[in-house]
Amino acid sequence: MGKWREKRKARKQRRKNHHEGYSLLDGILDILFWIPEILLVPFRILYWLFRGIGKWIENIFDIV
Repeated sequence: MGKWREKRKARKQRRKNHHEGYSLLDGILDILFWIPEILLVPFRILYWLFRGIGKWIENIFDIV
């Protein structure tokens, strides 16, 4: 059981040592992916707002 535990610990340590942090390229790619989202969010909010208001008005006319 001792060898198994040591082997597992060594494997875990190897994975931990080879893990790289957040690099500059990762940051740049994140920014490039977020730019379209940031630009489109206001239009999506307006679309949802007008769609909700339209459904609300439609429901009022259904009641009358």
